[in-house]
Amino acid sequence: MARGRFIVLEGAEGAGKTSSLETVRAALECCGQRVVHTREPGGTPLGERVRELLVGSCGEPADACAETLLLFAARAQNVAAVIAPALARGDWVLCDRFTDSTFAYQTGGGGVDASVVRQLADIVHPRCWPDLTLYLDVPVAVGLARATRASAPDRFEREPLPFHERVHAAYRARAEADPRTVTIDASQPPQQVRRDLTVAVRRFVAAQAESAAAPTPRREP
Repeated sequence: MARGRFIVLEGAEGAGKTSSLETVRAALECCGQRVVHTREPGGTPLGERVRELLVGSCGEPADACAETLLLFAARAQNVAAVIAPALARGDWVLCDRFTDSTFAYQTGGGGVDASVVRQLADIVHPRCWPDLTLYLDVPVAVGLARATRASAPDRFEREPLPFHERVHAAYRARAEADPRTVTIDASQPPQQVRRDLTVAVRRFVAAQAESAAAPTPRREP
């Protein structure tokens, strides 16, 4: 059975990931793909407990290195229990955040050395990187204003403005350096964001189908 494809949706506060996930899922299903949805941190009972610790308030300041280790513990469980089995079945996995978020928040925002994040990624998911990352890019001020209107701020949303600016810069740098990342201007009206996401998904699905249908080059004996 052909391996499924791994798609990740990334973005900072107020980027509109929740509604965008539904758009991407619908586009994939319209293309005939079976979709498994998960999120990070979370996706498993263990991961959801970690999420409660990280996003809520545990009564003490969280060290960025401690955050990173907790995230990768949850990620290891999510990959082993949800993502890898689904891909092996031929399902397509749609994940709300993955390791790019750690590079953005814990490295960019918190100052954890990028080499540490890379080493942990190589341990936890050495053969499980996204086939496509959809990065929802929104200016920091716009995103924070949206997030504040939507709900009470969580622990990350309460971080000072320079933290969010560093997160945004780290996300942009990751997106520009990775050819598997498609950047979506999330400051546009919602209808245009949905259209851009749908186009990106359809192009990716078509490219995967074309690649699968291409004849295998004959090897000389």
